Amino acid sequence: MKTNKDKVVMHSVMGKVAHPKFGGYRVDTDGRPYVIPGTGAINYNVKVGDSVYGWAGDHIEPGVTIKNEDGPSNNALNVFACAGNQAKVITGDSKGAIGYVLGSHGGVDHVMVQFEQNVLEEMTTEDKIQIKGYGQGLELLDFPDIKIMSIDPDLFERIGITEDNGKLIVPVTAKIPHGLMGSGVGAPYSQQGDYDLITSDKNEIKRLGLDKLRFGDFVLIENTDCSFGLGGYLEGAVSVGIIVHSDCIKNGHGPGISIVMTTKKSLIEGRIDMNANLADYMNLK
Repeated sequence: MKTNKDKVVMHSVMGKVAHPKFGGYRVDTDGRPYVIPGTGAINYNVKVGDSVYGWAGDHIEPGVTIKNEDGPSNNALNVFACAGNQAKVITGDSKGAIGYVLGSHGGVDHVMVQFEQNVLEEMTTEDKIQIKGYGQGLELLDFPDIKIMSIDPDLFERIGITEDNGKLIVPVTAKIPHGLMGSGVGAPYSQQGDYDLITSDKNEIKRLGLDKLRFGDFVLIENTDCSFGLGGYLEGAVSVGIIVHSDCIKNGHGPGISIVMTTKKSLIEGRIDMNANLADYMNLK
């Protein structure tokens, strides 16, 4: 399919490893308090391709979390660091190591980056990571009613999208009803952050096959328009995103989804493919 890839700007954005913060008990939907890890940090044993469920934590971000201290710079990092972008460590013992971006986590405004295990072992919370921000502005020239965002153009070409009868057929691991989407709905920018699949009804999650979700999975959200902000209900609209953080114990929350494609019309169909995961496309687990 034709794109404007040759006109998409690639420029640098950078962040520092985000130290985790502790603010007290995290309370689940039954009112039980927990002292458990949350966002931020270098997570040595949580990676793209792992299940988003079962961790003794809340909103866990796989790999390395980065952030900037001042707001405008951090906003630029979160908007212009796109899934699949190259990330490079520029300080410390792991200087020069190459990884890739998973996505952006709203609210805390973090970007998650993935590296090989040996790189994680050498990193510290003082290290900085530079990203080749590349993807915002990508357009499908033959499908002007489909909006692309927050995905590296080279990654977009690798995920195996096909055309059939005027629609795009996109490999996804699952299809999610609009009514199961929660925290993050109404955020003004779909290019920044994510919004959550609500998982408090475990039986419904299992019935829909959503209990198998992994970090980095591509998923389709039904009847959902994210053209100008997250999560508007619109019959026939379709959005596609990537799972970027873990399940959560808080009510109205769950695995976070960062949007990469959306359309107000019925122009996208999902084809179930359990290999539709960022780890498989990037060949770095």
